[in-house]
Amino acid sequence: MSAFMSAFASLVAHLADLLDPLFHGASMAAAIILFTACVRLAIHPLSRQSASAQRARAALAPQLAVLRTKHGKDAQKLQKATMELYAAEKVSPLAGCLPSLLQMPAFFLMYHLFESGSIGGKPNVLLEHSLLGSPLGGTWRDALAHGGPFGSQAVVYLVLFVVVAAVATFNYRRTKKMMAAGAATAPAPGSSDVPGAGAMSAMTKVMPLMSFMTLFTVGFVPLAAALYVVTSTTWSAVERAYLYRDVAPSAAVLATPM
Repeated sequence: MSAFMSAFASLVAHLADLLDPLFHGASMAAAIILFTACVRLAIHPLSRQSASAQRARAALAPQLAVLRTKHGKDAQKLQKATMELYAAEKVSPLAGCLPSLLQMPAFFLMYHLFESGSIGGKPNVLLEHSLLGSPLGGTWRDALAHGGPFGSQAVVYLVLFVVVAAVATFNYRRTKKMMAAGAATAPAPGSSDVPGAGAMSAMTKVMPLMSFMTLFTVGFVPLAAALYVVTSTTWSAVERAYLYRDVAPSAAVLATPM
């Protein structure tokens, strides 16, 4: 693991060196953003496949409605029949999760890289880098200790919070709109003959708010990891708006947002 982290640190450092003529003191931050974009670009084909799978899942909505009518009072039979339908049509019920799962290791690598004081038994020189005076290895709490919420270091976080809030609001409005459209064609959430209706109702209320959880992530992880999260979240919002523009609401809202 130590050798791997050393290699990863060297990769990030080389990217920063390449970008230094353009970004100077912010070259390491630019390298992190570029690295994040490369990760998202690498998994974009999987995102497209997930969108195709969601379209296939949306096309099964009439058949799923028939199954709910037929087995609505027997949760086990309904679940079995639903899984058999997915298997017969070669549709994954978890479509949309894979791209998010694949990028998680990259996030944790970035987090660990800027949270560790040493790498491979040597001092972590990456911690010497900053963005507009705010250390890439520091957190929002550290920044608040140097000038308060409007100090020179905390201003960087304020900008990130504004970006995240804007993206989260976009996702919130889009998800609410799609869930409302999906609810219009779905069984009533309180219907006693629909297994899991209560859970679905709760999910309908909670899911639109999930995007705002990114604000907490940005506030507690090292600035370098926060840059990764903000870049990835923004990319995801734009990507999903494009890829899921023609997917039925009830299927699109179940895709993983990050």
